[in-house]
Amino acid sequence: MKRFVGIMVGLVVLASFFFAGSPVSAQDDDAVAATAAAEANLVKIGILQFAPHASLDNCYEGIIEGLKNTGFIDGISATIEFVNGMGEIETNNLAAAGFVSKNYDMIIAIATPSAVAAYAAARDAQIPVVFSAVSDPVSAGLVRSLDFPDTGATGTTDTLNFDGQLKMIRAFLPEAKTIGVLYTTSEANSISQIESLTEAAKDYDFEIKTVGITDASEVAMGAAQLIAEKIDVMNNVTDNNVVNNFSVVTNATDPAGIPIFGSEIEQVARYGCVASESLDYVALGILTGEMAGEILKGEDVMTMPVRVVKDSFPVYNSEIMSKFELQLPADYASATDVAGAR
Repeated sequence: MKRFVGIMVGLVVLASFFFAGSPVSAQDDDAVAATAAAEANLVKIGILQFAPHASLDNCYEGIIEGLKNTGFIDGISATIEFVNGMGEIETNNLAAAGFVSKNYDMIIAIATPSAVAAYAAARDAQIPVVFSAVSDPVSAGLVRSLDFPDTGATGTTDTLNFDGQLKMIRAFLPEAKTIGVLYTTSEANSISQIESLTEAAKDYDFEIKTVGITDASEVAMGAAQLIAEKIDVMNNVTDNNVVNNFSVVTNATDPAGIPIFGSEIEQVARYGCVASESLDYVALGILTGEMAGEILKGEDVMTMPVRVVKDSFPVYNSEIMSKFELQLPADYASATDVAGAR
């Protein structure tokens, strides 16, 4: 009898333990369901960056800040997925298609190849695309015009200050005659920039020599070809393939005694360029993120003008200057020295 009672007590205790836990489990299930429902209601944003180099990283940083400025914060009011395409066109195409298949509310694309991939994937699905660091969105087929895009895509364009850049090169190298430019033939932004640079160079008595390449494997060959052309100096545009493989370029030009002038601050601070009339890519990204936020709140992507960023500021690297035995021109005494800044 005592044994039977003991067994019954044990069963009662076990049962009470089991049922006491049931309400907690139900509460947990409710919390999970509520979280899932909340996440389902968040705005879904895909961000696609073409390659892992510093200026594009700065763009991404700015975009996140710009989205935050307009109320879109990852995990709170939005779900933001970031993909770096690692400089591979196919990877960018697959990532863009993935965003569309998940029915994202918007794709933000950093750099021309990513923007082209995003627009191609999102156009039929009518998912808005906001781009950043696209130098010539009209030539890239992303918009009909800067003032009236009318395609489902808009964003920001980084217009390089070639007059300021050429003036800088002339001040640093008064005797220079030929400027070499290495570019990727599939990057519409690079072709457009070379056209603008070539036109502006006439006012500064420079000859522009160019070498076109198709991918990363040809960067070393292209740099060697420019050196063989007896260029005096090299100027880098915002060519993503070249910037992503910049150490290959400097490995060729440094021993040849050919200085390079960059297109933005990171190339001067980190990649071995002498100086640059630089754009602020964090600021460019902030503007892009704020535009994206405005569209998510109801502004029409079809009619929102592309915003052009032109303002530049001079920077130089005193350590790189010393390598090439260059002196800082008097006109640039107030420029910023970024040696050791990164």
